[in-house]
Amino acid sequence: MKFPKNFLWGGATAANQIEGAYNVDGKGLSVSDITTAGDLKNPRMLTYKLNGKLQEKPAAPGAGIPAGSVGAIDPNKYYPSHVAIDFYHRYKDDIKMFAEMGFKTFRLSIAWTRIFPKGDEKEPNQAGLDFYRKVFEECKKYNIEPLVTISHYEDPLYLSEKYKDWSDRKMIDCYVHYAETLFKEYKGLVKYWLTFNEINSALLMLGISSGGKVTDAQYQHAYQKLHYQFVASARAVKLAHKIDPNYVVGNMICGIVNYPMTPDPKDILANRHAWEKSIFYCGDVQCKGKYPTYAQRLWNEHNVHLDITDQDKKDLAEGKVDMYTFSYYMSNLVTTHKVKDKMSGNFAAGAKNPYLNYSDWGWATDPDGLQYFLEVIYDRYELPVMVVENGLGAVDKISSDGKIHDDYRIDYLKQHIEAMGRAIANGVDLIGYTTWGCIDLVSAGTGQMSKRYGFIYVDRDDKGNGTLDRMPKDSFYWYKKVIASNGQDLSE
Repeated sequence: MKFPKNFLWGGATAANQIEGAYNVDGKGLSVSDITTAGDLKNPRMLTYKLNGKLQEKPAAPGAGIPAGSVGAIDPNKYYPSHVAIDFYHRYKDDIKMFAEMGFKTFRLSIAWTRIFPKGDEKEPNQAGLDFYRKVFEECKKYNIEPLVTISHYEDPLYLSEKYKDWSDRKMIDCYVHYAETLFKEYKGLVKYWLTFNEINSALLMLGISSGGKVTDAQYQHAYQKLHYQFVASARAVKLAHKIDPNYVVGNMICGIVNYPMTPDPKDILANRHAWEKSIFYCGDVQCKGKYPTYAQRLWNEHNVHLDITDQDKKDLAEGKVDMYTFSYYMSNLVTTHKVKDKMSGNFAAGAKNPYLNYSDWGWATDPDGLQYFLEVIYDRYELPVMVVENGLGAVDKISSDGKIHDDYRIDYLKQHIEAMGRAIANGVDLIGYTTWGCIDLVSAGTGQMSKRYGFIYVDRDDKGNGTLDRMPKDSFYWYKKVIASNGQDLSE
């Protein structure tokens, strides 16, 4: 099993899940700042005022508040992003620990509202620009290449209220101005950029806040939102290449492998359609620069009529991404038959696969699915590929010796690294791997700290208690060895 010589080993995070300092140095409110904590049984909630009354609704990653409402913070609720793990004040120590593991790259996102507090200002917030410059310079000090997500589930609250969660094409100009500011400001410090995190979540998360019942109006909004984001992404790609030809800009897809549950031809067809809707739709537009033929079928199914201009089509054709990146945690079964034993996770819900094991949060562990996804995607697009999220969320306990022996995490990652090795051997141009939550962080799905992914333990609980002190787990030293051997030594 051989990985490329300059393979980018590292870890991944998101601003709203690690930074904290939600109202420090001129930062404005984002949608994530009005998202409460939750747990496996109780969803995270968006809090807002409608007709002067404080209300809430179940939150979904990337979703905005209801039309006509104003985001609000309920003093009786706990909002994990407000402090998170305080990376804002501890970034030097954290990056030093990443360097000790041997990271070649560190994926992080920029909080839009640190740069433009409302989202549509002409001039950026200098304190926000300075913060990320210091973070990138700290990475460079250790020869760590930043991999930067421009938008990771935290639209400015002001824009979400004003433009009803990407319902207005004016959002495109706001995003492009923000992206252009970043490209110019960090030229020479950042090479790799991702335009939108898990952009296909707009479709995957439909029904989360409505008990599984999705109206045509909700589909209309989701597809229109996606179109505006596709155009914004394409224009950003074109700008990036103009500002610095060395920039490499990728998309980012929530990668879930779908399998037909039975050999029933109806299940086979349903599975194909599931791939088209949940995975290929976004990838085809961003990688091929145009809508696929099956898009019309998807729109017709829910009476969707999109606002698409000739200039939009031109932008999509000219703004194709340079690489395909994705998250991978689980696989899913698709069937047209009635199912008794169902499983569910953030983005997957379906029949339980009897051949797989499941985490405490209902996610199927399926390393073969990662190999399958890599081979399918590379064959379809023939672009460099990067796995930018992968990991096991689990409850970690400090043993009597004062250490965390997370052999279950090591085993999970080992299996997935082996799967990547097989895909590379089969011809996939895989250029990097960043495990999700390389340091414990706030879970996007549940808002919990107890759902831990990291190589580094953070003393913080689900209620916001703890010292925030850091401590390496056993997996910290294991991953250090993996990186040093370029994936050759996976032994514990």
